[in-house]
Amino acid sequence: MSGLEPPFDDTVVLQDMIGEQSYDEDVPNGIFPDDTEKIISDGRLEGNGREDPDDSVEVKIPSERPHNITKARSYVIVAVLLFINLLNYMDRFTIAGVLTKIRPYYQLDDQLSGLLQTVFIVSYMLLSPLFGYLGDRYNRKIIMVAGICFWSGITLASSFVPANMFGLFLFLRGCVGIGEASYSTIAPTLIADLFVKDMRTKMLAIFYFAIPIGSGLGYIVGSEIATALGNWKWALRVTPVLGVICVILISTLVKEPPRGQAEGGTHLHSTSYLDDLKYLLKNKSFVWSTLGFTSVAFVTGALALWAPTYVYNSILVQDQVDRTPKQKDDLSSSVSLTFGIITCLAGFFGVGIGAESARRLRSKFDARADPFVCAFGLLSCMPFLYVAIVVSQYNTIVTWVLIFLGETLLCLNWSIVADILLGVVIPTRRSTAEAVQIVMSHLLGDAGSPYLIGLMSDKIRGNEPKYPQYEYFALQYALYITAFVAVLGGGAFLATAIYIVYDKKKTDKIIHEGLQAEVSTEEDTVPGAPAEPI
Repeated sequence: MSGLEPPFDDTVVLQDMIGEQSYDEDVPNGIFPDDTEKIISDGRLEGNGREDPDDSVEVKIPSERPHNITKARSYVIVAVLLFINLLNYMDRFTIAGVLTKIRPYYQLDDQLSGLLQTVFIVSYMLLSPLFGYLGDRYNRKIIMVAGICFWSGITLASSFVPANMFGLFLFLRGCVGIGEASYSTIAPTLIADLFVKDMRTKMLAIFYFAIPIGSGLGYIVGSEIATALGNWKWALRVTPVLGVICVILISTLVKEPPRGQAEGGTHLHSTSYLDDLKYLLKNKSFVWSTLGFTSVAFVTGALALWAPTYVYNSILVQDQVDRTPKQKDDLSSSVSLTFGIITCLAGFFGVGIGAESARRLRSKFDARADPFVCAFGLLSCMPFLYVAIVVSQYNTIVTWVLIFLGETLLCLNWSIVADILLGVVIPTRRSTAEAVQIVMSHLLGDAGSPYLIGLMSDKIRGNEPKYPQYEYFALQYALYITAFVAVLGGGAFLATAIYIVYDKKKTDKIIHEGLQAEVSTEEDTVPGAPAEPI
């Protein structure tokens, strides 16, 4: 008789159907193979001669949370992770909120200004695979605590770098990315191990609200604190204090669930890092959704750093009047505040609408609903961003409205992309998958887009003096590339829709029937899995 307790629906975990056997023990005739057993082409498992489970028997995952972590504790864990993610993105975009004050302090041109964001993203990107590897094998809670302590300390130290040591400031900014990589690659996998199905979609949506809202708060808090205290360096001293609070919260309130517990996949074992990478590269849904998300990262990275500066220059071009340094500082703070508020609102509506739309459309389009919504968001945001760039020299209010609409559509996919990844990758490879996606999306996305936009702007302006009109038109032409990249991303998500049903069913079969994913150059099939689309 099953040891399950109500309330729960009519679906069960396979291990509860067969009793209390431990899959870590040596059970000759056990249900699941261990790491020494391999899947061979005729569907049998070496070592026990058992036929692969009948594909007609569907074993479903529970729709409720794992029963050894209470409902209240699960929600508390998500709340703590949300708060830390808000801090993560606040810290990341505080620099953009005070960029117009940093530039004269260190005497930076557009190219070096863009490098501030690029060096952060590069270090964040390069260290993500390490933390992905560790997150699939070691205590995730300890890794996150260490990372938060590191990035908070480095952020505080960077606020004391003098004007003649920009190289050191740049180096410390890069080190902040190391600490943040330890969190971003791991936190979503905790949520995946706490919730499944629609509840997972809702929790991921809540978690990813932090990206646009935290980014917006970075602009707002950074610019307002710099204005209130008369020095932009104080903007970098807020997040370290909040970081201490985060460490206390995660140490006392977060309980780490076993990997794969929510789906009944705790029997799965970690494999070699090389096998993990081969598995991911052959997972077409993962590859195409990662390319789509790379386009999102490119566009958001470019807008995050350059949109406030661009709108600031557009206002100066419209006014055609000389302003005092104090008036320019006030205008800069006002623009950053407005952009921060718009980003928060766009994120709030975009993430929520995207997650709910995907959830409702799954009844009609099954798993393909997720990439369809992502594709719609990218393709439809393009005209709004393009027109906003064009009309900015004529009307600032219209520009803000268009940016809001474009960002809202761009934010439709934030939580959905994570849901796609978690649905097509087995639990013991999810942190590695998060890390690979971070590397690819940042390597080809926001690691280079701020620097590329700044470099293009400098080249277009040439030797012209740094008057607002020259800087405005040079940056305008450089920003047009964001609209083109958004279209490419929409196409990548449409390609994801071709493969996602197959990849998700294949992953579910591995998890529920205990078949460890076999990755080789000769055979990459799971017995009983559906036929792959052509």
